[in-house]
Amino acid sequence: MSAPEQAQGPCRVTGAENLPAQAGGAGAICAAVERAVAAQAPNVRYSVEVRVLSRTALAANVETAGRKLPELRFSVSDRELNPQAIGHFADSVADALAAARER
Repeated sequence: MSAPEQAQGPCRVTGAENLPAQAGGAGAICAAVERAVAAQAPNVRYSVEVRVLSRTALAANVETAGRKLPELRFSVSDRELNPQAIGHFADSVADALAAARER
């Protein structure tokens, strides 16, 4: 298993070496998550550990307010991960945090 690539903030990515070049790397994933959370769940404190499972799939463990949310899984069936797919994944993380805040 690879060492985590740490980005600034509450996001950590493991397995970034499995990403296709066009996906933008670990920093791009964390930047997308941070933008989505800022837009959809502002002021929510969270941490997210993203695992790159393959060139087409991601998984995330998300925590907020000391609570672990159900694991999120995301995959693309017709191509490899790219910036648009990463954006959709980031939106799903933000959606989960927004929903958890409302409970």
